[in-house]
Amino acid sequence: MSKVKRMEHVGVVVGDLEAAKAFFVELGLELEGEASLEGPTIDQINGLNGVRADVAMMRTPDGSGRLELCKYHTPSHQGGDSRAPANTPGIRHILFSVEGIDEVLERLRPHGAELVGELTQYENSYRLCYVRGPEGIIVELAEAIG
Repeated sequence: MSKVKRMEHVGVVVGDLEAAKAFFVELGLELEGEASLEGPTIDQINGLNGVRADVAMMRTPDGSGRLELCKYHTPSHQGGDSRAPANTPGIRHILFSVEGIDEVLERLRPHGAELVGELTQYENSYRLCYVRGPEGIIVELAEAIG
C-alpha cells in the first residue's frame, strides 16, 4: 500500500524574490540553494507554456522544514489578493516555532512585517501572532512558554 513518506517543502510564489529571501533569512531560515528554471519539463509540470522562473529553497536551521520561494518571469499572470484575511479558503499561513518572539518581530518590521492581529498568549503553552510578510504571506510565529 502506498503512503506519504514526508512533506518536503511548501512552495510560495512571490513577485519580489530578493525581498522574500531577506525576510525569511531575517526570520532565521537559511538559503539552501537557488536555480533558474525553464524548458519543456517545467512547462509540463506547471501546465503552462513558456515558463521562466527563479526559485530559492530556504530551510529551517534544524533541517526539518523547507520553503520554496518562486518568482515567475513568464508567462504573465493575474494578481491575487495579497491582503486576503486569515479565513479566506486556501493556504493562509505558515507557522514557525521561534525563540524570543518579541525580538523576532522587531527584526522583521524593517522587512515590511506587520501584525495581522495581536501578539497573544494561548493558555499556558504558547505566545502566538500572525505577521503579514512579503507578498501578503501570513506567517504565524509561536514561542513555547516554559
